[in-house]
Amino acid sequence: MTETTPLITSPEHSVEGFVREFLRELNFTQGTVLERATTNDAYLALARTVRHYLMSRWIETTVDHYRAQPKAVAYLSAEYLLGRQLDNALLAADLEEIAAEGLASLGLDLAELRDAEVEPGLGNGGLGRLAACFVDSLATMSVPAIGYGIRYEYGIFRQRFAGGRQVEEPDTWLAGGAPWEFAHPEHAVTVGFGGHTEKHTGDDGVERSRWVPGWQVLGVPYNYMVPGYRNGRVNTLRLWSARATHAFDLQIFNEGDYVDAVRSRTFAENISKVLYPEDSTPQGKELRLQQQYFFVACSIRDFVDQLLPAGFDLRRLPERIVFQLNDTHPVVAIPELMRVLVDEEGFGWDEAWDVTRRCFAYTCHTLLPEALEVWSVELMGRLLPRHLEIIYRINEEFLAQVRERSGGDELLVRRMSIIAEHPQRAVRMAFLATVAATRVNGVAELHSQLLRDKVLADFAQLWPEKFTNVTNGVTPRRFVRLANPGLSGLITEAIGDGWVTDLDRLRELEPLADDAEFRRRFREVKAANKGRLVDVLRRRDGIEVDPGTMLDVMVKRLHEYKRQLLKLLHVVTLYDRITAGEVSVDDVPARTVVFGAKAAPGYVMAKEIIALINHVGAVVNAHPDVSTVLRVAFPANYDVTVAETLIPAADLSEQISLAGKEASGTGNMKFALNGALTIGTDDGANVEIRRLVGDDNFFLFGLTEPEASAIAEAGYRPSSYYEENPGLRRALDLVASGAFSGGDRGAFEPVVANLLAEDRFMVLADYQAYLDAQARVEAAYADPDAWSRSAVLNVARSGFFSSDRSMRDYLDRVWHARPLPG
Repeated sequence: MTETTPLITSPEHSVEGFVREFLRELNFTQGTVLERATTNDAYLALARTVRHYLMSRWIETTVDHYRAQPKAVAYLSAEYLLGRQLDNALLAADLEEIAAEGLASLGLDLAELRDAEVEPGLGNGGLGRLAACFVDSLATMSVPAIGYGIRYEYGIFRQRFAGGRQVEEPDTWLAGGAPWEFAHPEHAVTVGFGGHTEKHTGDDGVERSRWVPGWQVLGVPYNYMVPGYRNGRVNTLRLWSARATHAFDLQIFNEGDYVDAVRSRTFAENISKVLYPEDSTPQGKELRLQQQYFFVACSIRDFVDQLLPAGFDLRRLPERIVFQLNDTHPVVAIPELMRVLVDEEGFGWDEAWDVTRRCFAYTCHTLLPEALEVWSVELMGRLLPRHLEIIYRINEEFLAQVRERSGGDELLVRRMSIIAEHPQRAVRMAFLATVAATRVNGVAELHSQLLRDKVLADFAQLWPEKFTNVTNGVTPRRFVRLANPGLSGLITEAIGDGWVTDLDRLRELEPLADDAEFRRRFREVKAANKGRLVDVLRRRDGIEVDPGTMLDVMVKRLHEYKRQLLKLLHVVTLYDRITAGEVSVDDVPARTVVFGAKAAPGYVMAKEIIALINHVGAVVNAHPDVSTVLRVAFPANYDVTVAETLIPAADLSEQISLAGKEASGTGNMKFALNGALTIGTDDGANVEIRRLVGDDNFFLFGLTEPEASAIAEAGYRPSSYYEENPGLRRALDLVASGAFSGGDRGAFEPVVANLLAEDRFMVLADYQAYLDAQARVEAAYADPDAWSRSAVLNVARSGFFSSDRSMRDYLDRVWHARPLPG
């Protein structure tokens, strides 16, 4: 790349220009004519047409970054839950109206082509969606940044239900074509695994270690554009796909062993085949570690070789890059950078460690001990022997520092060691990240406090300056501007369109909460959104939803700590009260409870809970009386596309995790920004949402984190709540009786038994408080005008939860990077 690199220009920004580009793509790339084009042909031609309008900006941004050599952010994440790309690209390129008009002139419907896009399922839930929001904000704020991850061939599984139970199917998101990606096999990176280490004497006479891998794979980069919102900037997301170094052995093939001839290809490509392979087996665990090392090794090599100028002094690397570790999955990047600097670049150990520890920052996304990844020493040593040596030395020098600071407190040394000794020798990746990173942050105020006080307390005492908080956020471009066009139009009419990149401006809506006409129009928008959802669920799932009911929504990954069971016990209790004649259907406000969740394939209890939800829903929906006021909907395969329709339609947002267990949540933010009221515990970002929107506009219930901790320490006995609460006892007995399983009393015995004997997340302890809060919800919903006022205030006071604000916090507190001017 030189100072005189010629830059292409965007196509003509007019309907006529757009139509010309579209027909050119249809004819010369798809190889068809308009009259014979399939819907997928037209979608692919449309996608490539839209990307043409962004590519000159992408090239210009890349050139600017290369010339300026500013400090950049490399976001290392095992997940990117991007959602559909077409609408976001149309928005960023300001092409929405031009595209719609141009396609209409050809007899094509933009909405139909939108539906042809299959979203890439490259994430599991909030972690991956957060990464996607963050790279969107970095581009919109003109911050030099690159996202790194894995191009999973199948991504997260597609979910369907058979007999109410989850069935996982491959997510073939690439089958129809991938028009948003650009493959660059010429920039492939070689990655080693296994083998052994050996000593050798370098040219400088110093004895060094050398890794001799037992086998290697290639990492092929696929680039995706990350456009900023109408600011002329387009950053890059680079995803890595694994390939064999020698994919085909002709001699073996000619000998007739066709399977063995491609064995190396199959073995290599397994690495990027599936997001989060089921890891209950040794083979699954090994594949996960292979994935993690594969993408960070590719990413570090790529940045050093492709994004730095020739001859760059790597001692200055911290001036050019900060690698942000999005949870523990990419933490093996720390010993990898040390290996590159010491073994390949000839740095001394101390010099390399000084550079490395200034290049990394770590975001911890959990409070659950089991979610803080550990890798057995046996597996690490077998798969990455040189990295294990490096980790041992990092730990040895770190523990020497702990001993010196603590006066030789060996209990403290054992607690803080990167290497755990029990129940097996293992590398604690969160500890490694904390030792090496320049900053460690939680993702909500409460979460960051608990990290400092409990999860990583010893480290926070040693290095209090390392710890900070950056509360999560969501991009308003996708989750308000695109997902909720009715509300977006209403907001823009009231305060102008500047809120799309400055969400704090939503505060200007606050006086309108007391304007009866604005509240009326707000209700009209909500009603229209419900109508849109009704159409989508009917067409997509065959589910009928009454738009006149309260839409009570709980959508998130299925995990016991998120307490979908608590929501379900509320449904069972309502069903029980109505069928027992205790409550008249005339006295119950009609509600539709919507669940959306996937359970990890190996998470047996989570899959049992999904089955129970579906079985309860089937019985509730079939009851002639109950179904007039209570229905359950559980659309399969909940994803970003469904979220963009469901969230704007919701009235009530269920954020009911046990206090102290949810790191932050971002679904809670999306719902509040779209005018849903929250029923929730003081957990994660709920704490900040409640503080900002006000107690009168939030339905708080449940134990606080200190109360839950105290009960656990005193010896929690869930059966006592069952014994003392008649309503709870009846609800659980109803499940146990087989009422929701065709009389089979044993069908959901594991769920009931777990609640009564263990109930790790205190569903039974919070049951009555939750029902009381739901009674407050019903009373509030009975006054539509007052409810609308609270909903408007939720929107007006939630501007803090923009991912743009999160990025500003990271830039100021963690990265110390700056946007490029102009």
